[in-house]
Amino acid sequence: MKLRLDKYLTEMGCGTRSQVKKEILKGSVSVNGEIAKKAERKVDTEKDEIIFKGEKIFYAGYEYFMLNKPAGVVSATEDKKERTVIDLIKESKRKDLFPAGRLDKDTEGLLLITNDGQLAHRLLSPKKHVDKIYYAKIKGIVTEEDVRLFEKGVHIGDEKPTMPAALEILSVQKERRKEKIKEQKILPETKNETDEKEDGYSEIYLTIKEGRFHQVKRMFRAVGKEVVYLKRIQFGTLTLDPSLKPGQYRKLTEEEVEQLC
Repeated sequence: MKLRLDKYLTEMGCGTRSQVKKEILKGSVSVNGEIAKKAERKVDTEKDEIIFKGEKIFYAGYEYFMLNKPAGVVSATEDKKERTVIDLIKESKRKDLFPAGRLDKDTEGLLLITNDGQLAHRLLSPKKHVDKIYYAKIKGIVTEEDVRLFEKGVHIGDEKPTMPAALEILSVQKERRKEKIKEQKILPETKNETDEKEDGYSEIYLTIKEGRFHQVKRMFRAVGKEVVYLKRIQFGTLTLDPSLKPGQYRKLTEEEVEQLC
């Protein structure tokens, strides 16, 4: 691929377009051993050797990273107050990376970091119905009735209910708690001051095909339950690498990229 020299250097993070042009005028850039004189000079990204201020600059087109997003980090390219997912990527040659989609600040798990806008658009388009699988811990007992409701779609306060979602119950831990009974004037002979209520926690997998704002949390809220921990484990054909600890990342393999595309 052929690019203008200043565009080549700018994309590789050597500076802004104006900064790069100044360096070219100063004689700080060479192409195949010759000092470059014009910023608009075309260079071949695969064949030409570009030296910028004494350092060889290799061209990288699209980059793809799998990040295990930790809680407390925002899914954004920049933020004045919070640390972003892009801040975690230290080995990129590109300066135009962005998260393909978003996870809530307190949500962990799989996030694709790339600069491939077309791929991101295809993966995030509602028309493509790309599966997103989450593991969650739920405050409350998830039931088969919830499974059936999720299969039909849940009203979460938007104009339309959610698309059908696949809810799988992994485990349920039931607890009993005692609640005080309000004074009953109708039955004064009642002596019990407490009543036992069934409560507990559940672990689930949930597969959705959309990416609405706080969707998973709102779906469970709609059935009277609360998400207390949420982690995305799969996005399309991409599955979170179990060797990645929260905050760690790796480049996608060629096979993973091909499957996504």
